[in-house]
Amino acid sequence: MALSATSSCFFNTSRDGDSIPSLGSSVQCLTTLLVKKFLLICNLNLPLCSLRLCSLVLSQLACQMRPHLQASPQDVGLTSMMLRGVAHGAKDTFTLLLTRSPSCNPGLKFSSAWPDIAKRSFLIHSSYTTDTKSREENKKTLENLYSLSVDITKIRRLKEWVLLQDVAYVKEIAGILQEMGADETTVASIIERCPEAILHTPAEINSQRALWQLVCQNEKQLIKLIEQFPESFFTTENQQNQKANILFFQELGLKNNIITRFLTSAPNIFYNPLEKNKNVIETLQRNYLNLGGSEANMKIWILKLLSQNPFILLNTSTAIQENLEFLQKNDFTDQEVLQLLSKLKGFIFQLNSTTMQKSMLFSKNIFKCSDQELKQLVLKCPALLYYSVPVLEERLEGLLREGISVAQIRETPMVLELTTQIVQYRIKKLSALGYDIKSGNLESLNGTKKDFEVTYGKIQSKKERPIFNPVAPLHIED
Repeated sequence: MALSATSSCFFNTSRDGDSIPSLGSSVQCLTTLLVKKFLLICNLNLPLCSLRLCSLVLSQLACQMRPHLQASPQDVGLTSMMLRGVAHGAKDTFTLLLTRSPSCNPGLKFSSAWPDIAKRSFLIHSSYTTDTKSREENKKTLENLYSLSVDITKIRRLKEWVLLQDVAYVKEIAGILQEMGADETTVASIIERCPEAILHTPAEINSQRALWQLVCQNEKQLIKLIEQFPESFFTTENQQNQKANILFFQELGLKNNIITRFLTSAPNIFYNPLEKNKNVIETLQRNYLNLGGSEANMKIWILKLLSQNPFILLNTSTAIQENLEFLQKNDFTDQEVLQLLSKLKGFIFQLNSTTMQKSMLFSKNIFKCSDQELKQLVLKCPALLYYSVPVLEERLEGLLREGISVAQIRETPMVLELTTQIVQYRIKKLSALGYDIKSGNLESLNGTKKDFEVTYGKIQSKKERPIFNPVAPLHIED
């Protein structure tokens, strides 16, 4: 039975003419009604993870009560406190009902409509145990964590569910980390930031250790990486895929230090089946050659593209093909498409043709330019292609508020690659030196933070330069 249909039967049990005379009796009534209605829970085909139903029941009952209550603000506050108390009791009652054996509750079972919700909401935090009776923290786990000087409050705040598991491998995981060279402080820090590490078996962690050693120079480097990126290391799923992809990247020519960067910053690409990553790489290679790239430069181009943006591998071959075709349909030559691919560092594959079309149309209307002029602007500033219309609109408005004209922006469109906050900060610094950005060139705003500091330094030194050369000889007439 669907939840909406059930809830209507579930809540509408009061008879016509019932009334709730006072606040005290209201809560008593509410508690009694709540318990009675929980006894009907066996008629619901809900997953075991639906403990949030308690709050749903309370909210619905409160809505039913609201028309009958004429309460003062103090009464409302008291009602809120009492409802919270009822909620805690109701949750325990509901948990008890859920944990009763199927023979006692023949109607309590997983509905076929809820399998995904069940997996995500409940099983994700209990992949190591399915015992819902475990409501207390594991004392042995706590003792072992205290012995390692781990701050338990951090774990409770971050991932308390880890402490509820019946089985944990605190000493074993700590031992493996210490074997790799981690001291007590490092071990404590790793567990505090990634508590689920203690739920993996020693065999799983040793396998992951061997996997990462394929690209790490030594265990000193490995433990340093684990300390910096514990969650990446302790994600031990799909170890076969991880190993196959590491070997594939090595065969492709990627250096080990690049692969370690992928492992820590883009671990998802290693969970892909090997064939998927191979298909994406082959699609890129084929299109590079079709666009006029040379066989000799292809490997270097692919490796550079992957190094700049490994998330390309999370896209499908179809998406890559569609985006390249979109550019060609908009009259970009093969050489220009290659130029864009290099400038965009592969981010173009994370876009879609609809978004790019809207962004280009917006730019065309703002700058009042022809298709050919727009194409040149895009080649000059790829941001016009990959930023969405709201982003471009916000940045354009920010520049206009500073007194910069559309003509200036069209002359130097790269300024749209900067956020409004960065533009305001740079304009303020230049204005302090007496530089008028409204009448000057916007090139002084462009570039990275380092580029701007160089430009700012040149303007500053020019301003401070003396108007005459103190060491030049003076020409005095006799």
